[in-house]
Amino acid sequence: MHYVYLIKSETSNFQYIGNTNDLKRRFEEHNACKEISTKYNAPYKLIYYEAYADKRDALERERKLKHHGSSIGHLKQRVKFSLE
Repeated sequence: MHYVYLIKSETSNFQYIGNTNDLKRRFEEHNACKEISTKYNAPYKLIYYEAYADKRDALERERKLKHHGSSIGHLKQRVKFSLE
């Protein structure tokens, strides 16, 4: 399986969208400050994820979330209470 996920810092309002084939490992890497783009805002909580059978689908979804304002806007509206 391939995953697209949204994490949020527990100490700031920083949010990150990524993709991986091992969600548990990747989440642990973010919290262990092993990722340059997220290490300054750890620890994180997992807000949302989607699972895909094909990696290409996950990459396309991540691209849309990162580069199309309406896609991330719709997602944030769906998980608005989790982001508080």
